[in-house]
Amino acid sequence: AIANIGLWGGVGFNMIIIYTALKSIPTELYEAARLDGATELSIAWRIKIPIVMPSLVLTFLFSMIATLQVFAEPMTLRPLSNTISSTWSPLMKVYRDAFTRGDIYAASATSVVIALATFAFSYLFLRLVQDGRAFSQESR
Repeated sequence: AIANIGLWGGVGFNMIIIYTALKSIPTELYEAARLDGATELSIAWRIKIPIVMPSLVLTFLFSMIATLQVFAEPMTLRPLSNTISSTWSPLMKVYRDAFTRGDIYAASATSVVIALATFAFSYLFLRLVQDGRAFSQESR
């Protein structure tokens, strides 16, 4: 249920970003590709995906950050289920430490760890994407 809520919450945003990127592709590119004999599949693979790739990277990065910051969904469903503990997500642990236990130092430390993990995952992902893009351009 938590994944379903998160999925439907993020799909709309991601869809708008990708749709906007697709609409920004000039129609002349499609016309030129069709005149050169390109099929719809080759147009998708060789024109649409490379042009939309920065938007795909952006939406994946935002989705990864949102996953690390899951809080509202499990807190909403927690009273309905006894399988969701008070530390099911890192932010739920921060909330429990700060407001249930009154241990603001543990909550602060956990928050800093979450922020550093978010930064590290984002940085590593962007480096991986950047290195992959550089490698694919060198092989041409």
